[in-house]
Amino acid sequence: MIVLRYLATILCGPLLLVGIIWVLQGLNILPGSFMTGQIIWAIYGAPMALAGAGLLWWVNRRPTGLK
Repeated sequence: MIVLRYLATILCGPLLLVGIIWVLQGLNILPGSFMTGQIIWAIYGAPMALAGAGLLWWVNRRPTGLK
């Protein structure tokens, strides 16, 4: 079970990172790409970042009641 947690964390990290980068480029905060200044990339990146953060939290939360 611990291996699954590590694997999910490794996969969720890039999902969160790419989502944040897309949001910043779509909002014209992070320049240097064809995506810079195009709001559609912020719209695509926001759910991706939220999904990555939510999955990262869900996978790494401590089970309640188990000792």
